[in-house]
Amino acid sequence: MKPAPFDYVVPRTVAEAVEALGDTRRKAQVIAGGQSLILEMHLQRIRPELLVDINRIPELDGMRVEGDELRVGALVRHAAFEKATAVPGPLGTLLSRAVVNIAHPPIRSRGTMVGSFGWGHPASEWCAIGVALDATVEVTGPDGARSLPAADYFLGPHRTARRPQELITGVRLPLLGEDTGVGFIEHRRTHFTFAQIAVAAALTVRDGVIVDARIGLVNAADRPLRAHAAERSLIGSRAGSLPSGPRLPGDHPFARAGRIAAQEDAAPVDQPYADVEYKRQAIAVLVGRTLLEAAADRHARRTAREGDHR
Repeated sequence: MKPAPFDYVVPRTVAEAVEALGDTRRKAQVIAGGQSLILEMHLQRIRPELLVDINRIPELDGMRVEGDELRVGALVRHAAFEKATAVPGPLGTLLSRAVVNIAHPPIRSRGTMVGSFGWGHPASEWCAIGVALDATVEVTGPDGARSLPAADYFLGPHRTARRPQELITGVRLPLLGEDTGVGFIEHRRTHFTFAQIAVAAALTVRDGVIVDARIGLVNAADRPLRAHAAERSLIGSRAGSLPSGPRLPGDHPFARAGRIAAQEDAAPVDQPYADVEYKRQAIAVLVGRTLLEAAADRHARRTAREGDHR
């Protein structure tokens, strides 16, 4: 099957792209990497009348630190995050651990983080991280620019708060302090399938007490999800010593947070090879293990910074 006929434009500025998208007489789609869009067009599940290629807009390329945030432009490819040193501090580690789960190298060399936010798939690693970290989505339309909190941006499968005439120009992620550890674990049937469940975590510990926790759930509902109830259960708990293996005692704060995330935060739906009961069990286990990974990451950072004085 081949795509239905469409017109194709290549704007050179954001203003030209917004002008093209503002033509309400035609259904338009934006293409940067096109790794999801092109497949859907070939299957004719999406039939745009106009394709707006933003790859020739220089101002959309590049990422930079601005104050205490990382701003990622709309043309920054997934592969840009594969090295942890590409982004300062724990955030760079989190992004590098997540990105290797996105498809395979050719896809990562073309697809973009911002494109994932535009696509709004419930199994998107970037979108769950964005929700967990309170990211901001920047859009520009005929009425000017506006910023959307990630918590309010995702409305359902492939449904977002972006208006059809608006272009996503970038995403802002808060940098993470050196007293924060991060973890990311994904479970899937094969390397080339979407995540059945994945978890992103950022854990901040001071004087042995958990003072902040961020947990993002991938494919645990009809949209990227933040596990608020599980996070609340962790605040004020003592991190304690790290268990020697991935199996957590049932009364450990991380294990308890996993059970809470599975039962109170998640709203999984049946999928092939993963029914609701299976997903809840996977969420409980993965949340606990990802928090353990985040705690180990924080410990490693502290040891590297202060030295091991045992």
